[in-house]
Amino acid sequence: MSISALPTGTYETPAALAFRGGSWSDKRAFAATGILVRHPKGDLLIDTGFGKNVDRQLALLPSYQRSEHHRGVPIAQQLTAARMPLRDIAAIIPTHSHWDHISGGDDLRGIPVMETAAGRAFIASKAKGTEVLNSLGDIHYQQYAFDGGAYLGFPKSHDVYGDGAIVIVPAPGHTPDSVVVFVTLPSGKRYAFLGDLVWQTEGLSIPAEKPWLLRRLIGEDYDETRLDLARIRAATARYPQIAAVPAHDGRAFRAIATYPGETR
Repeated sequence: MSISALPTGTYETPAALAFRGGSWSDKRAFAATGILVRHPKGDLLIDTGFGKNVDRQLALLPSYQRSEHHRGVPIAQQLTAARMPLRDIAAIIPTHSHWDHISGGDDLRGIPVMETAAGRAFIASKAKGTEVLNSLGDIHYQQYAFDGGAYLGFPKSHDVYGDGAIVIVPAPGHTPDSVVVFVTLPSGKRYAFLGDLVWQTEGLSIPAEKPWLLRRLIGEDYDETRLDLARIRAATARYPQIAAVPAHDGRAFRAIATYPGETR
């Protein structure tokens, strides 16, 4: 079992728009990076980053959400270049349905997308933020439930393969379908892939939530976000071997080998 980072591009945002108290002069390159989890029972992708049609997809969004971005190589192209058959990917686990997390799903047609019933209902409602995912057409959803007990302070969980290696917990503050994905490698290394619970590591370390205006524009559930942030901080304090990875902080991915390299 191993994990690999698959960077697909970045977009630039001032730190002032990334976490409360950040500086306008401190420019952050927001990462759009997927994670390939190699597992004996089936390989998984956590998020898909920018796909080949990201420019066209951005046109579906309100103008204030269209960030200037720098395109890298889409995940499907990276895997194909390394001669990994796309059919080897058992499923995609989106941390949530926003464009910069699911754009690359357009290039990975036919691979199941794991969602809960609540997540599917949110997407089907065509709520703000689901425009790109809904544009992808006939998606093969693989529905799962939070059928497991409490996990690291979260009240319920879903153990994907039943071996503790990949555990998903609900974190519906950023969007109703948001999740955190915990991965435990045989070496004992552990990761918590946070999606957009926070955008930068300072969101955890200070802690500092997102700026008020952006939280309002996104429609975040502030109380839920603060609760889930507290849960992650408590889990990483108790188990320092857990590396918390905000989806848009490129610094957090540096300790993970870039595909085709592997971290075990």
